Amino acid sequence: MEIDAWVWWLIGAVGLGIPLVLTAMPEFGMLSAGAVAGAVVAALGGGTVAQVLVFALVSVALIAVVRPIATRQRAQRPQFSSGVDALKGRHAVVLERVDSSGGRIKLAGEIWSARALDAEMSFEVGQQVDVVEIDGATAVVM
Repeated sequence: MEIDAWVWWLIGAVGLGIPLVLTAMPEFGMLSAGAVAGAVVAALGGGTVAQVLVFALVSVALIAVVRPIATRQRAQRPQFSSGVDALKGRHAVVLERVDSSGGRIKLAGEIWSARALDAEMSFEVGQQVDVVEIDGATAVVM
């Protein structure tokens, strides 16, 4: 019993799909798609040279086009902040006078100890301030 060439191409596509799933490397998926294209050419009666050329062209084209797009998307993914990092840049209201030695603010519904970023600045009760950073349990504001 002889197996048709298109079946071998599909076996190759599945074989290339396994490392894609195991390693999460999209290049294997693109090579797998090239193997499927080779299977289509084989099923349509194309010769071995045509099958290999279509496999190579489709694989290289997908890698050349899709990979830069995927890399760009991965780089543009928004970074989500959590915990104290999410408090940086938020607004707070002064509850007790804040200067370089301390004070109290209301930040995100909680009362925090705070100090001024600049030693010469001070903020009075009711004034709105911006949180620059969190230093331990103290918000540094300006």
